[in-house]
Amino acid sequence: MRSHFNINNYSNLGQRAITALIGGLIVVSASIFSDWTYFVVFAGILAFSQMEFYKLSGLDGMLPLKSFGTVLGVMIFTLTFMIEKEQLPNEYLYLIFPLVSLTFFIKLYKKTDKKPFTGVAFTYLGIFYVAVPFSLLNLAVFSVDKVYHYEILIGCLLILWASDTGAYFAGTKFGKTKLFERVSPKKSWEGFLGGAFSAIAVAFVLSQYFRVLEDWKWLVIAGIIIIAGTYGDLVESLFKRSIEIKDSGNGLPGHGGFMDRFDGLLLSAPFITAFLKIFQ
Repeated sequence: MRSHFNINNYSNLGQRAITALIGGLIVVSASIFSDWTYFVVFAGILAFSQMEFYKLSGLDGMLPLKSFGTVLGVMIFTLTFMIEKEQLPNEYLYLIFPLVSLTFFIKLYKKTDKKPFTGVAFTYLGIFYVAVPFSLLNLAVFSVDKVYHYEILIGCLLILWASDTGAYFAGTKFGKTKLFERVSPKKSWEGFLGGAFSAIAVAFVLSQYFRVLEDWKWLVIAGIIIIAGTYGDLVESLFKRSIEIKDSGNGLPGHGGFMDRFDGLLLSAPFITAFLKIFQ
């Protein structure tokens, strides 16, 4: 009898490794192939992440505009990409303001919504927390000479993944001293230091091969990811703890949901983009 592959037959670590390998290959391949394949893949990741956020908000009794908010998020991502790619003039960015304002118009017709402004607030929070950081990636990858550089994106992701992986194994093996027990009981200072060491090591290697940025900039980006990425993980843990769930979803076996995988990027992206734009 023919046996079928079922990822659920593997341990959590096995599922984590398989998902990371497949997901990593898709993201890296798309980023290298062209700016358009990068756009398609990350627009999809943004949409799944934002829908997860709205779904979790709904578990706590909130009523954000899930579909409309997600469409707005993808539109903001699209506008920033097209403007950075110089397919649209900068003035088109002003479209964001009337589009976002439509949230109030729609809420006026939601007769069963007893707290409409709470729904509006969480709709905006989803855009600001998820869509804006992903959109800022467009500014980062086009930050050098207004040309798409996949090295910047892949470099940041490799540092982030190295930090997460180092923290996971160091924390599992040596973790004793709690980092932020109230929010995330399993995180430890030993794991944090393991992640920091891995991130710096990868940043050093990248500085030797990805010459699109100066050596010191890769080390600064590593520092940003070590700190902001850790806080991003803690912020998402705080959000999940407030609604008493473990994972943001189950779309990525071994990792949970898309927000579980990209939470560090959500808080790192604004700092990385600001750094690259200021120190061009």
